Amino acid sequence: MSLWQCNPLVILFSIPFVTIGVSIGIEWLEMPLSMPVWLGMIMLAGMVVNNAIVLVETIELQRTAGELRLRPILMTTLTTVIGLLPLALSWGEGAKMLQPLAITIGFGLSFSLLVSLLLVPVCYQWLAQMTE
Repeated sequence: MSLWQCNPLVILFSIPFVTIGVSIGIEWLEMPLSMPVWLGMIMLAGMVVNNAIVLVETIELQRTAGELRLRPILMTTLTTVIGLLPLALSWGEGAKMLQPLAITIGFGLSFSLLVSLLLVPVCYQWLAQMTE
């Protein structure tokens, strides 16, 4: 198996680790599993896959992808988490209904920042060494 065939494995490998961040948030805030939490998990999987795709593609183009992608990944993560903060803190009308969605995405995306910047490059390097 060549290295370019392993790229989807690296990308898909990042998805299960996001559930750790969501589990921490739900457990810490003692929230029940509900439909908005599951909807947030689906949205979160798309965001994490997008970050992993961009990072792996940049790794393919230049071997210093972590340094190049650090700022954009940090900026998108922080703007999304800060944008969801009013909803997560239940500010405004009807916020209680979507609060689990905001908490799920906020905690999961915060944890996925570590996954995107640490785990994806390590997995990529590990698979690159195995395919040599």
